[in-house]
Amino acid sequence: MIAETVCSAAAAAGLGIAAVTAYRKRFLAAARIAAYALVPLGLVMTGVVEWAADTAFSPTAWAGFAVLGGAWALFATTRAVERRRGGTRKERRAAARSAQADAVAPAASAPSLGQAASRPASRPAAAPRATGGAEDFSDIEAILKKHGI
Repeated sequence: MIAETVCSAAAAAGLGIAAVTAYRKRFLAAARIAAYALVPLGLVMTGVVEWAADTAFSPTAWAGFAVLGGAWALFATTRAVERRRGGTRKERRAAARSAQADAVAPAASAPSLGQAASRPASRPAAAPRATGGAEDFSDIEAILKKHGI
């Protein structure tokens, strides 16, 4: 009873604010405020507020939410374990069979990129230097040269 009264009062106040906003010639904002203000009134009229109030004070409803939460936790845990293992036993066996059947020859391991693979590189790769300290920075030098720095 109190929840319905509060929702109705909030709707009335929102419609009042919408009327003041419309008076100030801000019709789009007024329509948006009126839409938000009518939501609590619609919830009261459909009975959702009464249902929510009855649910909030019902131990049976809270026990039901606890059961739903437990079911969700079990589902999430089993999915996490299944993903970590790599799927079900049937899926793992099928993947093992297809991996054996689709074995790739060592020469075929280079990706074929079409025309990009047939073009020579614009700049040759930097050769590693024989000095001990410079080897650590050869990769960095190659990256900087690639970007023109």
